[in-house]
Amino acid sequence: MLSVQLSGRSGRMALALTEVLSESKKCTLVADPQSTEFDVFIDFSTVAGTKTALRMCLEKGKALVIGTTGFDETFLSDISQASRSIPIVLAPNMSVGVNVLFKLVELASGVLGENSDIEISEAHHQNKVDAPSGTALKLGQIVADALGNDFGGSDLASRAVFSRQGLTGERVPGSIGFQSLRAGDIVGEHSVMLASAGERLELVHKASSRKNYAEGALRAAVWLIDREPGLYDMQDVLGLHKTA
Repeated sequence: MLSVQLSGRSGRMALALTEVLSESKKCTLVADPQSTEFDVFIDFSTVAGTKTALRMCLEKGKALVIGTTGFDETFLSDISQASRSIPIVLAPNMSVGVNVLFKLVELASGVLGENSDIEISEAHHQNKVDAPSGTALKLGQIVADALGNDFGGSDLASRAVFSRQGLTGERVPGSIGFQSLRAGDIVGEHSVMLASAGERLELVHKASSRKNYAEGALRAAVWLIDREPGLYDMQDVLGLHKTA
């Protein structure tokens, strides 16, 4: 059995992971939350919590699955550097369904993006502290990469429009709009709209339970344990990079 350590065991995702681990036939949860004896660490916490987990895994030479979001470029560079020594899965969303959405958005943007206005919407519970969500930003980057240099570059920062208020003027071609909603106990909803004259394509994923994310994270942990050091994502775990 693969032994799994978790960070922040009282958090929403930790509780979902604890439930999934109790049902797993491949993995077991390390009983002591302070123990440094484990096979793989799964982190859904805070930036500070992820830094602690990364340091521990480097010291022990153990695999790490990171589902936390909101990192700055400096810490992302630290994660990349650490992946030269240990295998790491870093993904803004561990849901299998969301990762299929990523692939569909890549396909749709490559075919329709040049002639479409693209808007990304996301909704989460009232306690989420970052916006847009890491998943929404990932979707935006996928769109930007698919559009390439047609409108002056594939850099998401140069295309993103995070707020609209007042007299905004006409929509800038090639821009990517974002909308974030925070309300109640919404687990997570993401949609990508590609709208052109005469038609509109909308790709939507709605999560009703955090168990989906927990199951995806556990799937990543099992996949990661036999890998060489490197920085991976859920597309690697699911084999989606291999599909056209």
